[in-house]
Amino acid sequence: MNQEWTTRPERSNVFVIRFIVWFALTLGRRASRGLLFPICFYFIIFSAKARAASRDYLNRVLGRRANLRDIFQHYFFFASTILDRVFLLNEQNTLFEVHVQGEEIFKEVISSGRGCFLIGAHMGSFEVLHALSREQGHAQTSMVMYEENARKLNTVLKNINPQRNPAVISLGKIDSMLKIREALEHGEYIGMLADRAISGEKMISCEFLGGSVEFPAGPFRLAAILERPIILMFGLYQGGNRYNIYLERLVDLQHVPHSERDVAIEQSVQQFARRLEHYCRASPYNWFNFYDFWK
Repeated sequence: MNQEWTTRPERSNVFVIRFIVWFALTLGRRASRGLLFPICFYFIIFSAKARAASRDYLNRVLGRRANLRDIFQHYFFFASTILDRVFLLNEQNTLFEVHVQGEEIFKEVISSGRGCFLIGAHMGSFEVLHALSREQGHAQTSMVMYEENARKLNTVLKNINPQRNPAVISLGKIDSMLKIREALEHGEYIGMLADRAISGEKMISCEFLGGSVEFPAGPFRLAAILERPIILMFGLYQGGNRYNIYLERLVDLQHVPHSERDVAIEQSVQQFARRLEHYCRASPYNWFNFYDFWK
């Protein structure tokens, strides 16, 4: 996996994002979704590298040559989940129809009070799970992420409802590990997206959608070192106002002997890659990778 995504300039415009947020909160979800059509066409026309990456992924996951309608659907699903973050952050959860599979796994793990890792990907919406978690009175969620890639967008969205945003722990900082440990000790959930890496991170080779790619071992190594369970989480957009949340257990790394840890981590990364492929095939327009993933 290359780290192109960490260096590609953010194409967002703060004034445009603020206008869209204002428009959405003033006129509602139905009216604001009309803005997504020209926005998607703009990015399809003027983002040649992202369009090519979208087509490459869709060719693989659909098993045929993706057409313009497929590419537009890919962009439209991405834009829809971003717009829906505005309403979820504004606590308008009733606008959405959300179905959860595996909620008993989530409740079982969080009942320990020791915190856990929620491992996902740049797929669907993490915010829909976070909103559901807040609604049910669960613990705080901290997102471990590389902030520079979408700083303009995240800055505007944070201002919608600062009290409802998940805390952010920046990747690659000296005190990142300490902050993660402290959050877990307070019983928080640590959300991490395990389909992209930053420079210098240890990688594991996996078969994924017909090619060999590398996924980062970091999230799984953290779970092993800090001896916390991992829940695989995907909040997949289904069109309209519908989301399906899927929660699964991954390989348990909590009590693996140190001598066997590397093998267990490799197995968990490969299991993650298989499950990510499964959900890509089930909901192909939900994986929002617009980078040359296979090189």
